[in-house]
Amino acid sequence: MIYPLQVVPLKSIIGGATEINDSLSRRCSKFYSQLISMVQSASADTTSKSSPCVFSGIQPTGVPHIGNYLGAIQHWVSLQNQYDDVILSIVDLHSITVPQKPDVLRSNIQILAACLIASGIDPNKSILFQQSDEKSAKIKKASVGLLIYPVLQAADILLYRSDLVPVGEDQLKHIELARDLARFFNNQFGEAFPVPEGYIGNTPKIRNLKDPTSKMSKSDDSSMGYITILDSDDEILQKIKKAKTDFTSQVTYDVKERPGVSNLVEIHAAFTGKTYGEICDEVSDLDTGKYKLHLADIVIDKLRPIRDRANDLLQDKHQLEVILKNGKDRASVRAERTLKDVKRLVGFS
Repeated sequence: MIYPLQVVPLKSIIGGATEINDSLSRRCSKFYSQLISMVQSASADTTSKSSPCVFSGIQPTGVPHIGNYLGAIQHWVSLQNQYDDVILSIVDLHSITVPQKPDVLRSNIQILAACLIASGIDPNKSILFQQSDEKSAKIKKASVGLLIYPVLQAADILLYRSDLVPVGEDQLKHIELARDLARFFNNQFGEAFPVPEGYIGNTPKIRNLKDPTSKMSKSDDSSMGYITILDSDDEILQKIKKAKTDFTSQVTYDVKERPGVSNLVEIHAAFTGKTYGEICDEVSDLDTGKYKLHLADIVIDKLRPIRDRANDLLQDKHQLEVILKNGKDRASVRAERTLKDVKRLVGFS
C-alpha cells in the first residue's frame, strides 16, 4: 500500500530563496518537481488499480419471479454498490438451448432488461448488455447448445476476465470448468485470466407456493406457484392466500415438518432482512390465514415500485435499446482487449 506523502517545499526547509544561490535553487526546483511527479505517479498507480471484476448472466426466459429477484438480482444490486466493476449479461445465446420463438425471445430480453433496471441495476454503474446483440433471433432450432452450455458459460466468464461470479449452487460445477480452463491457459501460455471465484448469496431457495417441496420456477404448470416482479397487487394477494400450508394455525419455522409455512417465513425474511425467529415472534398473535395477508402486504409494498418502474421502461423500448447498446459497446471493448492479449500470448499476432 502506498500512502500519500505530504511534500514540503525545499525552500521553506532551507530557509528561503535569499539564502541559496541560483544554481542550487534550480537544482532544488528540479528535484522538487521530480519528487512531486514520483508521488503523483505512485498515487495514480494505486488509485487506478481496478477493483475485482464481477460477472454474472441471466437467461431471458420471461418475467423474473421473486426467487430470481431475492436469490440473484438483489445480490447483484448489492455487489454493484460494493464494487466498481460489475458486468451483467442477458445471456440469450444460452436460452436457445431449447427452442425459442424469435419474437418471444426479443420481448423477453426487453422485459428482463426493464426488470433488472427497475430492481436497482444502474447502467451507469454496471455494464448491462445483451449477449448476442439479437443474432440469436435468426436461429430457429436449438443445436448443440445444451451440450456445450458449460463451455459457453466458461467462455463468458473468462472473456471479461472475471474475478467473482455470483451463481446458484447448481452452477458451481460450471465455475470449476472456468477455473480449470483459466489455470490451463495461464500455465500453457502465460498469465491471461484471473482464476474466478464463485459467489453464493445467503438467501435460501424460494420454493413453489403450491408445492413447497420444489423450487419456485416459471416452468411450473400453474402460475399460482410463483410470484413475478410484474404481478399486480391482487395477483400477489391471491397467490399468497392460496399458498399451500397445513392445518396448524400457529406460524412456526420448521422446514421438515411444515414446509409450506416455512417457505412463507423464508420469503418474509428475504424481503425484510429479519430472522425466522424474529418473524415468528412478531406474528405470534396471527393464525396462518391472517399471516398470509400480512405477508402479502409486505411483498406488495416491496414489488409495487419495481413493477411500476419496469412498466414505465417498457413503454419506451427505444430507451431500453439504447441502454443495451451502450452496455454492448462497453463490453465489446473489454472483450476485444482480452482477445488481443490471448492472440498475442498464443502467437497469433
